[in-house]
Amino acid sequence: MQASLFLIPVPLGETGHRQVLPDYNREIILPLRHFIVENIRTARRFLKKNEPSICIDDLTFYELNKHTSAEDIAGFLTPLSQGISMGLLSEAGCPAIADPGADIIAIAQRKGYRVVPLVGPSSILLSLMGSGFNGQSFAFHGYLPIDAAERNKTLKKLEDRIYKEHQTQLFIETPYRNNKLAEEILRTCRPETKLCIASNLTCADEYISTKTVSAWKGKLPDLNKKPTIFLIYR
Repeated sequence: MQASLFLIPVPLGETGHRQVLPDYNREIILPLRHFIVENIRTARRFLKKNEPSICIDDLTFYELNKHTSAEDIAGFLTPLSQGISMGLLSEAGCPAIADPGADIIAIAQRKGYRVVPLVGPSSILLSLMGSGFNGQSFAFHGYLPIDAAERNKTLKKLEDRIYKEHQTQLFIETPYRNNKLAEEILRTCRPETKLCIASNLTCADEYISTKTVSAWKGKLPDLNKKPTIFLIYR
């Protein structure tokens, strides 16, 4: 088989692998010896849970995060140039979706290497599926601005788009600031605008609920330190 860069999804939380990942992924992972990862410790833990027989010390890890230099990134794909397949892991969910792995994949594509995305959980798609909102036209914006005035301005722009373009808008926040953002949405958006809150998807305490902004007032769940996606629609 042609040497490939396999994009390996990871569970979104403390969820059993067999619940969210197909057995085929395990078959792909077993022969791999080179992995590009966001965090070596959590990557080692994921691989060991995936297959206890794996000898972690036989594996080579390349750590990719916001501190990784461009020079290091360029060298990560050396095994592929030698005909050796590699795996790319994110901290949670699907690699390269709101994740620094996209830079590695762009290099692989430019060099003509085979890129193979594997099936796994995406909090973005799962929240959209469960929201009842428009799944034909949607936009994920990642993190909103930290500055309060800019964030408020951005929220209003996104709300305008749901009414003018009928497009679902999705965004996230640092988990410890979730409650603050939820309150800001209620203060900023129209009473009739619909808000879906999707938290800890695929986990034992999964929460996903859609209500109008007016109906949410006084009834917001505690989202502190829980991975959450916010969606708004008309």
